[in-house]
Amino acid sequence: MIKPILKAALMSSVLLAGFSQAADFTLKFGYPVNNQNIWGKAAIKFKQVAEQESHGRIKVKLYPNEQLGKEMDVINSIQLGTADMTITGESLQNWAPKAALLAVPYAITSSKQMKQVVDGEVGKEIKQQIEQRTGLKPIAWFERGPRYLTSNRKIIEPSDLDGLKLRVPNVPLFVKVWQKLGAKPIPMAFSEVFTALQQHTIDAQENPLSLINSASFYEVQKYVDLTGHVRSWIYVVIGQDKFNSMPKDLQAVVLDAAKKMQNYEHSMFASDEANLRKTLEKHGMIFVKSDVAAFKAKAKEAVKESLTPEQLALYNKI
Repeated sequence: MIKPILKAALMSSVLLAGFSQAADFTLKFGYPVNNQNIWGKAAIKFKQVAEQESHGRIKVKLYPNEQLGKEMDVINSIQLGTADMTITGESLQNWAPKAALLAVPYAITSSKQMKQVVDGEVGKEIKQQIEQRTGLKPIAWFERGPRYLTSNRKIIEPSDLDGLKLRVPNVPLFVKVWQKLGAKPIPMAFSEVFTALQQHTIDAQENPLSLINSASFYEVQKYVDLTGHVRSWIYVVIGQDKFNSMPKDLQAVVLDAAKKMQNYEHSMFASDEANLRKTLEKHGMIFVKSDVAAFKAKAKEAVKESLTPEQLALYNKI
């Protein structure tokens, strides 16, 4: 029989050994939304799976709400090795021009078509260029809800955009298309949008319902204008150098956790979109039926004029 003092000593040594065992790899995962957003919930899923399947050899630190910086800053940090993962999409065209096709106005019109694009030849070409030119490795993708305008005046026809100061992400294609449609697009970091709307530096912005809600834009905007101008997807990426520094078994854990995170996000997407509209209406936002055909016709001309030959070839494949 083990004496009480010896038993206590053995238990203490076991506990100390457990606490002193550090993870082999720590992944700093930063993203722009809060953890009530389905992207945030998916990130939590990734953390749980990666840490469990690696038996603690991987530790995932989550940084929601741009705690690691704005989107472009986090991308730069991953390239420098001071951050490891983020959620990003068409902004990658600043390095990899084919990434512009993640979010081209009125190119994709359904979830089914999107899956065919992402999993098909076009998606493979885009991923390959991202990996070659950015130092980032896409490991999962999320469908984004259609992008809509929010404003304090109704936007029904393209002519209603005249003189409208519209925040857009730092995406050259978006800037060119909205200029063609008659607005005054202003590239701006997402974290600055609420204050800019509040102070009337800008008049409107455009985003999926999920971000309209999580950013509380209903406090400073009256209308959701149903332009549905972009259906896009977004990637979860990890730094290539960080991924390549991991042994094969932990790389497999990361990829499996990413797959489970992706499936989890996809399972929440459709019901989340329906609930978001109800939530925004409860907050007092009014949904406006815009003339989608008119916007689409004018946008198509602007898109073709704005794309490079390389981008246009992929657009035609879509």
